[in-house]
Amino acid sequence: MVMSEFQIVPATPDMLPDILALEEACFSSPWTRKMLEAELTNNQFAHFLVARRREESIPQAEPTIIGYHCFWIVFEELRLMNLAVRESMRRRGVGKALVTEALRLGLEQAATRAVLEVRASNDPACSLYARLGFVQIGRRPRYYTNPIEHAVLMEMHPLVISSGQQLAKVLL
Repeated sequence: MVMSEFQIVPATPDMLPDILALEEACFSSPWTRKMLEAELTNNQFAHFLVARRREESIPQAEPTIIGYHCFWIVFEELRLMNLAVRESMRRRGVGKALVTEALRLGLEQAATRAVLEVRASNDPACSLYARLGFVQIGRRPRYYTNPIEHAVLMEMHPLVISSGQQLAKVLL
């Protein structure tokens, strides 16, 4: 899928049912509706993006929201919290586009590093993050449940966009 077939936009509260459905489809221990709603509406550090199909590319029965990304920007740190892409839409650049937009927003707000945890068995996600410039800095034993599994800790410091060049803040 080329980028022109989907767009990255800020999530809104009316998208919560679709985000929750995607969360439940993608994760064995999904966030609850209350957790997602809190991130979307009550957390001053949280940012929530969705990838949605452009209207002209949507067959009637297909969902509009194909991915989402929740992340925090807390002072100089960008913390990637949750990234989900509809299974039928994976390996088409949706996850990369969502993470790249989070990196851009982090840089725009003066973040200097990015961090995340990912299931040790999630090879596609680990590979995506590595291609974007994250490096493994440690593990958290038995961090995940259902099934119990280690988390791989990854970091990007300094914060960069995938070209490897740190972005300069543009002054308007």
